[in-house]
Amino acid sequence: MDRRVSAMLGRLPPMPDSPGPPSDSSAATTRTRSARAPVRQAPPLLAPAQVVTSPETRLRYRVERLLGEGGFGQAYLATRLGRSPVVPEIVCIKASERIDGWVREAYFGLLLDGHPRAIRVFDTFPLIKPDGHVLYCLALEYAPHGDLRAFLHRSARRWPEATARREIAGILQVLGKLHRGQMLHRDLTPLNVFVCDGRCLKLGDFGIVRHQSDRRGIAAGTMNPFTAPSDILAGAAPKWQARDDVYQVGQLLGMLVKGDAQERIRTHEVRRLPCSDHLKEIVYRCIGERRKRYETADELIDALRNPPAPLKAGVLRTLKGVHLAFTGILSRRRRDAVRAARRAGAIVHGGPSVRTTVVVRGRPNPLQAAGREGGRKLLEMKRLREKGHRIRLLNEAQFWRLVGRR
Repeated sequence: MDRRVSAMLGRLPPMPDSPGPPSDSSAATTRTRSARAPVRQAPPLLAPAQVVTSPETRLRYRVERLLGEGGFGQAYLATRLGRSPVVPEIVCIKASERIDGWVREAYFGLLLDGHPRAIRVFDTFPLIKPDGHVLYCLALEYAPHGDLRAFLHRSARRWPEATARREIAGILQVLGKLHRGQMLHRDLTPLNVFVCDGRCLKLGDFGIVRHQSDRRGIAAGTMNPFTAPSDILAGAAPKWQARDDVYQVGQLLGMLVKGDAQERIRTHEVRRLPCSDHLKEIVYRCIGERRKRYETADELIDALRNPPAPLKAGVLRTLKGVHLAFTGILSRRRRDAVRAARRAGAIVHGGPSVRTTVVVRGRPNPLQAAGREGGRKLLEMKRLREKGHRIRLLNEAQFWRLVGRR
């Protein structure tokens, strides 16, 4: 597998002689899905104490040590020499022999320049080596606490829900700007989210961002399998869409409240997350069935900021002609309830859909997906309501009274 330590990782000891990554760093595997052979560690592109000069800004940088390497090339801790009102003294120099990723990183550095939640790009320049080969370099903002995966591993502590909501909303501001411009990030992993001072999260590494010509998405070729949606990995969904970026943000949110980013969050784990039922619902919808996810970053921001109204039983005079679905545990057998509903003139559905007008709710199942009001059918009812469908909720006692009136 491609060995990679996060580009802007900070406060690391010198790289060990062993082939594995340092204990407080992260290994990434952003790659082309069809790639099968492991990528060998490349020889160093820069050397400690080497001074490189940017022909663009005339600034000089002294290389201190290697921070990490991977598909992008190599990243080094560096010190700016001389004065600059813009470039800080400590930066990360990202060097690559490939121009394509460098061009994209430089472009998005300009696009997002000054955004408080994006790792800044201070300088972009080519470096001609003595042998005539070209290195493509970026001088980036240095994140002193490293990437999110390494930070959570070192601290071994979960983040308070309020902090997790705030920081993920900040990351979503960057993603929202990309989505509004018809761009997809595709690499929103804990390896590319960096922890800066004050536990402020910032998004970096825009090397595989792509424009989409329409909302149908782009071919899902290059990705990090660590947090890529399973239907993308299996080839069931051939195109990456904005909702797949949302899936990755849902993973980040779950990892923060869990305090562990070593493994992806599975849907059956959501109900055990140490957070409110509302946040469980958000995480479940992000990482659950693809067609039911939030469609853009802005939709997810709205969900984080605005809790849904509590589910309350409505009023109904008759079941004749209504499209009805049951959820929860009923006091009588489900098939008896279905027969009674049909005798009363209702059309019974297996679950909520765009045609459903009434949902009858029994007792909550303790094993349901995301808390007391987070069963899959209730989540789907809420989603349909958000889309403008009018669905009335009845409790079981109301239902039996109505079927007894016929």
